[in-house]
Amino acid sequence: MTATRVCALDELSPASAKKVVVDGTPVAVVMDSAGAVHALGDTCTHGEISLSEGFVEDDAIECWAHGSKFSLDTGKPRNFPAYEPVPVYAVTIEGTDVLVDVTANIAAPANTPEG
Repeated sequence: MTATRVCALDELSPASAKKVVVDGTPVAVVMDSAGAVHALGDTCTHGEISLSEGFVEDDAIECWAHGSKFSLDTGKPRNFPAYEPVPVYAVTIEGTDVLVDVTANIAAPANTPEG
């Protein structure tokens, strides 16, 4: 695992998202309403919109432009118009630092090639 520090934990607040770029990959770092931290690909699979500008509710993030909601755990869309998932990346909390590893989509099935 190659994790990169993306922010301090206190830069996040419940039900919010922050956009970061890790090795050229746009990532939405999200704190859900329960305080758990998640990292997803920041680009909506429907319309090239930044998900970090959207709305966080419970365990999902909603694209502000077209309303597709994505699971914070699996990256799968919960409604149309999006039908393709966004990648989900490993998050590690070390002290007060949030680290993200974008080298693998942790929600992808092991037998499915990533593309």
